[in-house]
Amino acid sequence: MPIENERKFVLEKDGELEASLAKMPGVRRNFLRQAYLDASGLRIRSIEADGKTDHIFTYKCKIEGQVVEIETGLSAIDFKRLWTQRRETLQKVRYSWNEGHFHWDVDFFKRDDGSTYFAMAEVEMPEEDTDPPPLPAHLSAHLLGAAPAGDERFTSKRLADQAHATALLSDIGRKGRIG
Repeated sequence: MPIENERKFVLEKDGELEASLAKMPGVRRNFLRQAYLDASGLRIRSIEADGKTDHIFTYKCKIEGQVVEIETGLSAIDFKRLWTQRRETLQKVRYSWNEGHFHWDVDFFKRDDGSTYFAMAEVEMPEEDTDPPPLPAHLSAHLLGAAPAGDERFTSKRLADQAHATALLSDIGRKGRIG
């Protein structure tokens, strides 16, 4: 069973990082639209990259302190049908790369006008790893703080609510840390 083992890092949304990631060799750029459905743990996602669009259906469930994540492809017509049943929605630009046995994603959550309202990096780790690797040097200058493992405030589903994301950033700025 696929276990999701990731750690998240909140980043400044200054525009510089996104521009530099776009120029880095070996970094893939994707545009994602995703929605959460009525039933708990169900998500649909459209991923656009290199002139191609893929549609993904995901089930996520926390079991015994671990997140089980199962993904499968979805036809464009089924995605369109399920999109009519959406609740929370979001769009983000994602930059991804592999570093050793770790996979990094940096997500820039976007408003309808294309501006960024939240930026976050996450590292996917092998199931047996408990400590995240050091933040890559090109991310560390933009770090606002590491999100506590499993903290629901930093899920994409919660961050789809722009008011929640803005309040979270304000709280981090006020405290000077995540807490």
